[in-house]
Amino acid sequence: MSLDSKAPAYTLVFDPSTNGESYSVSDFQKSLEKGSDNEKISTMKAILATMLEGNPLPELLMHIIRFVMPSKDKRLKKLLYFYWEIVPKLDQEGKLRHEMILVCNAIQHDLQHPNEYIRGNTLRFLTKLRESELLEQMVPSVLQCLQYRHAYVRKYAILAVLSIYNVSEHLLPDAKDIINTFLVAETDPICKRNAFLALSQLDREKALEYLDANIANIDGVDPLLQIAFVEFIRSDATQTPLLKSQYVDLLLELLTSATADEVIFETALALTVLTSNASALITTATKLIDLAVKVSDNNVKLIVLDRIQDINTSNPGALEELTLDLLRILNSEDLDVRSKALDIAMDLVTSRNAEDVVQLLKKEIQTTVSNSANDKSLEYRELLIKTIRGIAIRFSEMSANVVSLLLDLVSELNSTAASGIISFVKEVMEKYPQLRQELLNHLLNSLVNIKSAKAYRGALWVIGEYALTDNEIQNCWKHIRSNVGEVPILQAERKKLNKTNDESNEGEEQKHKQAGPVILPDGTYATESAFDSVKDTSYKNQDEDDNETLPIRRFVLGGDFYTASILASTIIKLVLRFEKQGSNVSITNALKAEALLILVSIIRVGESSIVKKRIDEDSSERLMTAIGILLDEVNPHETPAEKELLELAFLDATKNSFKSHLAISKRDKKRIVSKTLKKNTEPIEKAVMFRQFINADSNVVQKDSIEEDLELATNGDSAALKRRTMTSSLKKIVPLTGFSDPVYAEACITNNQFDVVLDVLLVNQTKETLKNLHVQFATLGDLKIIDNPPKTNVIPHGFHRITITVKVSSADTGVIFGNIIYDGGHGEDARYVILNDVHIDIMDYIKPARTDDDTFRTMWNAFEWENKISVKSALPTLHTYLNELVKGTNMGILTPTEALGEEDSRFLSCNLYARSSFGEDALANLCIERNPTTNEVVGYVRIRSKGQGLALSLGDRVALIAKQNNNARVTRV
Repeated sequence: MSLDSKAPAYTLVFDPSTNGESYSVSDFQKSLEKGSDNEKISTMKAILATMLEGNPLPELLMHIIRFVMPSKDKRLKKLLYFYWEIVPKLDQEGKLRHEMILVCNAIQHDLQHPNEYIRGNTLRFLTKLRESELLEQMVPSVLQCLQYRHAYVRKYAILAVLSIYNVSEHLLPDAKDIINTFLVAETDPICKRNAFLALSQLDREKALEYLDANIANIDGVDPLLQIAFVEFIRSDATQTPLLKSQYVDLLLELLTSATADEVIFETALALTVLTSNASALITTATKLIDLAVKVSDNNVKLIVLDRIQDINTSNPGALEELTLDLLRILNSEDLDVRSKALDIAMDLVTSRNAEDVVQLLKKEIQTTVSNSANDKSLEYRELLIKTIRGIAIRFSEMSANVVSLLLDLVSELNSTAASGIISFVKEVMEKYPQLRQELLNHLLNSLVNIKSAKAYRGALWVIGEYALTDNEIQNCWKHIRSNVGEVPILQAERKKLNKTNDESNEGEEQKHKQAGPVILPDGTYATESAFDSVKDTSYKNQDEDDNETLPIRRFVLGGDFYTASILASTIIKLVLRFEKQGSNVSITNALKAEALLILVSIIRVGESSIVKKRIDEDSSERLMTAIGILLDEVNPHETPAEKELLELAFLDATKNSFKSHLAISKRDKKRIVSKTLKKNTEPIEKAVMFRQFINADSNVVQKDSIEEDLELATNGDSAALKRRTMTSSLKKIVPLTGFSDPVYAEACITNNQFDVVLDVLLVNQTKETLKNLHVQFATLGDLKIIDNPPKTNVIPHGFHRITITVKVSSADTGVIFGNIIYDGGHGEDARYVILNDVHIDIMDYIKPARTDDDTFRTMWNAFEWENKISVKSALPTLHTYLNELVKGTNMGILTPTEALGEEDSRFLSCNLYARSSFGEDALANLCIERNPTTNEVVGYVRIRSKGQGLALSLGDRVALIAKQNNNARVTRV
């Protein structure tokens, strides 16, 4: 069903019946006859709500004319005009109902009422009236209202003239002259604005003449009229390209002189549609930036930033010189505004302004350091660091300075930000080999200040992969050796504990010796306060303070043996590379011996009781493997093949994997950029339009993007509407009762963005009239019934159709249930028919999405609800199960295709991500393998979300996938 944008938009009325009460026609009639004005007001509200739900109630028209229309209550009169909007005014033959003559007389009296607000309300009603027979009698009264003294009446009268002319031109053949005369003589700004809008729709030439007459004094025109001028210029310029250059100059002049924010915004939008000239776009973007800085509403800031982004997207490189001006918006306290501004600035950065942008962002980081206790400051600092990283990756000349800047801040950052900096260092070292030596020295100087174990593990990986020369390897080894501290660690720590105990015992003895009164040199007793007694802390000697600053020793004593296993891999890489280069054999042997001592001491201390947490089995196995490799290196009988395989595993494999990861991310970025360019570029074979060769009466019409957006918002996506065929609607029909029930019911379910519409068909299968039949619905989950249909009578074998709207507030499993109730015969109790449950498909609200790895890990750690589902499927391959999982859950795969392995692989692990229409995030991790004995796909799917409902709903979908694929199918009888 297509929508008509010209159809009247009826006024929405709030339904006061919170408990879903429904009334019959006789109840309404009695209340209108005998009720007071207050009772009539509540009755009219219930009538309006019932009619808006689809029941026209034609029996009430005469009762409302008799008992409501004579009332002088202003509230009742307002509700009465709401009623005239939606009441059926034509009979079954399409002719005007006789009762409407009485209504027409009442409307004429209101158009001549001494109260200006009643006149204005009546004129506003006429703009929604589409029956020419009714409007014909109103024309004289409407024309009189054009001369009324109060502007409230005149502003609606001019719109009523336009509406009457649009309905039927013969009712007001001289409407153009009337509007033009009214516009010239009018002084009120709102009335002039309405008159100009009406004139621009009916007579372009007259509107152009009025615009030309006011061009010289356009600065002094009221902002409402200025906006009307801008809208006329935008629409007229797309229809007549010959005047476009003059219109652009006029809009630029208006943009420069305008002071009202709404005029600036509308003028800037019009300019972005009409021109692609670089200087005009720079002026437009500058005004938009000033507007975003000036306004206080964060939503307005985001809207303005979206428009700036649209300008940059459609005209790449045009706003390059405004990069620093755009960063003035960072003064806002809202994190979303800052993030949007930084994203746009990243697209505008070039090699000419990259250094200035980095310096400005550096100052912003320094301001966040002073407010480090604030959570928003920490998030903002991470955004700034991410932006600086992106700039340094794009421009190699900035990399060295940026790395030194970020490494200086690494001690003040949390784990996520610090590990992000180390990841950035890894990427820079791989992309720019000429900077490796300098960056490695910076990294070694900053490692002592790293407090995050995750960041330190990344730094150890960098040391193991990019320390290539003998001097670099020895410098890295000195750092590792100094940060381990005194070895063996276990003996050193026990010695320290014994020393601490001895000092504490000496302190206790000293306290006992000094117990008692103290005699001063002058012979008096000394007094001692509780505040003067200071606890002895002499056991914190200098050695322990030094150990607290040694990262590796601190991690080991704290029970972080995963970092120790990474250290073991780094040591193996350094030893193998140093030995491969054929350097001094004595130094090589010394490195191996010292490495063995470090690794063995870590295992010993991990098995002791002085650490906070004993060493785990995986870390112990990796440390023992490293020790075995080092001992095997000492073995003179080691074959060259074994040595080559060892070097391949430790020196080549991990770096090649990192190179492929960078290549994949680079390819994805290029794909995104090319897609954006393809959207905004024009084909080579497109015809060139010369403005000088276009005639004044040319039919060349350009597209107006703003009008296209408005049409899409009002009429919807035409392509999507075409896809809604009858076949697709039939697939959504759900039976609510059985064929043997007295009332057969079925529902066609339509999912909109935030609601579900149930179009229910009721069939009376009995030979009796079912009286006071109504359907009651209730819900489970985050669903809410918006309206309940009223009672009705259904004739034998008759049909009745109702519509139920259900509001959906989250992507949670929802159930709609209910029953049909109707009166029994001759004193019998009411009869019930129980309806089948309707389950809402959450897949209509879940869409696949993309995010980076850092954001995924952050959300994975932050979300508290997890649903772990066991997988056991008879599908032929692991990739087949992954495809079924993606199809059944509407989740997007974040893991690159190259990392998923071959089709016949035995193991598969990947991450998935989706977002609901309500902004809910859903994360999933799939770990499956093929059982070699049963040849089945087994493993787990872990789903995490912020709320419990989404995790459970997706878990049900995963279980349904397994159930559908494991069903036995009969292929032959």
